[in-house]
Amino acid sequence: MTHAAHSEYDAYRPPEPPRGGRRRRGGRARQSPDLLSGGDGSREVPMVSDPEFESYYGRSIVKAPPWEWPIGLYLFVGGLAGGSAVLAGGAAVTGRELLRRNARLVALGAVSAGLPALVVDLGRPERFLNMLRVFKPTSPMSMGTWLLSGFGVSAGFAAAGEVDRMTGERLPLGALRPVLRALEAAGTAGSVVLGGPLASYTAVLLGDTAVPTWAGARKGLAYVFVSSATMASTGAAMVLTPSRETGPARVLAVAGVIGELVATHRMKDQMHELEAEPLEIGRPGRFLKLSERLAIAGGLGTLLGGRFRPVAVLSGLALLSASALTRFGVLEAGHESVKDPRRVVEPQRERLERRRAQGIIDDSITTAPVTGDRPQEDPEQTGPGPERPEATAPGSVHPGDRGRGEL
Repeated sequence: MTHAAHSEYDAYRPPEPPRGGRRRRGGRARQSPDLLSGGDGSREVPMVSDPEFESYYGRSIVKAPPWEWPIGLYLFVGGLAGGSAVLAGGAAVTGRELLRRNARLVALGAVSAGLPALVVDLGRPERFLNMLRVFKPTSPMSMGTWLLSGFGVSAGFAAAGEVDRMTGERLPLGALRPVLRALEAAGTAGSVVLGGPLASYTAVLLGDTAVPTWAGARKGLAYVFVSSATMASTGAAMVLTPSRETGPARVLAVAGVIGELVATHRMKDQMHELEAEPLEIGRPGRFLKLSERLAIAGGLGTLLGGRFRPVAVLSGLALLSASALTRFGVLEAGHESVKDPRRVVEPQRERLERRRAQGIIDDSITTAPVTGDRPQEDPEQTGPGPERPEATAPGSVHPGDRGRGEL
């Protein structure tokens, strides 16, 4: 009896069906799925499964910063504080005292809530103080620390003047009251100047990371955050201030809604589809979709019924909620984007190919074969340093030219 030869690779082949079997009358025998897939040896069988795009050991290629809900809260209240300070400056110029007072108090309260949230994320308060030891204009985190500190002091001076007036100037200041008024004016100017950067610098901070969604959104995220801050600050003003003084705030609220809707869609259009995907799916996508609906509802309520107090309050709450959802949605979208390695690699490859197609090959990002004359290298040179004397001596033959013959 002859036995078929066995190979060590037989274990990788699919099992062969039993031979024989009765045929049906008037027809062919039913073929098993193994026969159809080539298990009988009649055709080539794939020995390797379809490849899946994954990183080494299932780990993320890019590790997201460990920023959790305190940073989401900091993103929201930073925009609220900055927008409220700018709104308070406008109210001071136009003589709307209630709007000015409420906006200043909101600015101080928001920045007072943002500082503990930042410290909670840092872990220890002294880490925030250590960041003030360095002033580095090229670092968004360093500049943000100084912005937050300067804005907090300015908002405190502006709010202190309001508190003094609210108590009927009964604070025991005496001869220091003129000093308080001077500090109030300086604080108002400082908070107005620093309010815009405070509301938008966090977008630069996120875009300066290697997280795919944040990095892909770096060109448009600042516009989204500024519009979101406008919605938050005007929404708070509509909730806390009588409608007779919130006319400018209502105009800014509608502008903020339009700005966020347009900026968000333009930002997504500028991003790679894989980078923008986390903004549209999962929990971040639900946050951002709900934010868009609340923003539209709040904007329509402000435009059509903002003069009526109940409608103004509901519209203001909708705008505040929309702004908060935008910040938390963008934060969670960044965390979600690092989980899939395709969102890291494929956009980089496409950008690399576009740079090569444009002829950009002389930087540290893109590499390509260099054409033209270039010095020949000595294959026997084993390390850095000057070339071997025998390879550069006059009349010597370059190792790459040996065997070619010379006349």
